Amino acid sequence: MSRIHVLHENEEWVLPLRAAFERRGLPYAEWFLDEATVALDALPPHGLFYNRMSASSHTRGHRFAPEATRATLQWLELHGRRVVNGSRAIALEVDKLGQYAALRAAGIPTPRSVAAVGRAQVLEAARRFGEWPLILKPNRGGKGLGVRLVHSPAAVEEALDDPEAAPLDGIWLVQQYVEAPEPFITRLEFIGGRFHYAVRVDTSAGFELCPADVCELPDAGGTRRLADGAFCPTGPDGAADAAAATPATVPAAKFRIVYGFRHALISRLERFLAAHGIEVAGVEFIVDRHGQPFVYDINTNTNYNADAEARARQGNPGFEGGMERLAGFLGEELGRLSAEAA
Repeated sequence: MSRIHVLHENEEWVLPLRAAFERRGLPYAEWFLDEATVALDALPPHGLFYNRMSASSHTRGHRFAPEATRATLQWLELHGRRVVNGSRAIALEVDKLGQYAALRAAGIPTPRSVAAVGRAQVLEAARRFGEWPLILKPNRGGKGLGVRLVHSPAAVEEALDDPEAAPLDGIWLVQQYVEAPEPFITRLEFIGGRFHYAVRVDTSAGFELCPADVCELPDAGGTRRLADGAFCPTGPDGAADAAAATPATVPAAKFRIVYGFRHALISRLERFLAAHGIEVAGVEFIVDRHGQPFVYDINTNTNYNADAEARARQGNPGFEGGMERLAGFLGEELGRLSAEAA
């Protein structure tokens, strides 16, 4: 029987989607891809394949899960299977510089960034950047690990001395520090390639990977360390990655779904996502003091804050949560495939 196949490496993230499938009576299967064997000549099963792999899988002991998933996706695409968030999506998920290059090519503003490989090169790039403070972060990290706001070359050296902060791919990003007039960022949720809703995230207590002035926590030695998973609009408790959620430190009220949100970025991002084969995403942007928006993160593995959705539902009984809409979209696509096969 044709079904929805969910590719992932974190069962906690699949629980709400699984419940949504069961409420709709949709057939599904789960592929846990912390490891994999891919034979290109073998025929994949029929059905719809949804890639839910995360760049932070290594923080849960699944170092090569994205690579295993990418190989699997390439195999599925070779045999013409319908894939939601295919190999191009996962390539961008684990490559911040790739995200920025693709966004800039589409005319979408991002923070000024310089990539550097090697300790001496990172230090020189920071010195030449021309403005302090600046953001130093791994090109491929996860949950905000290694992301810091630094005020001097000495602080850069200190950051480079932390082995836990080292990027998996060896690429450091020296990035523009965006100063926001208000302590919040906006996360745009897209499902089926279309804008679903916006979340306003209060960053007054810190925010992972956000380049705003309110997005850091004090650290010793003259460095300001960005909150490592302190809060992110993902997971049931609002923490970055459900496995690291800490509801005591991350009040769900920090997240508010904005009704009737409109922004010029939405249509541009819909076109961008379509051009890169990304159908499900959470895109984060920040606005500086001059009203200029900067897109700084594309999450092709996205979750939804359950408490924020519950509050939104109280004011609007017709409100459809992210996982419900996602299950509906995947069910519609499965139905279309079944009809074509018949």
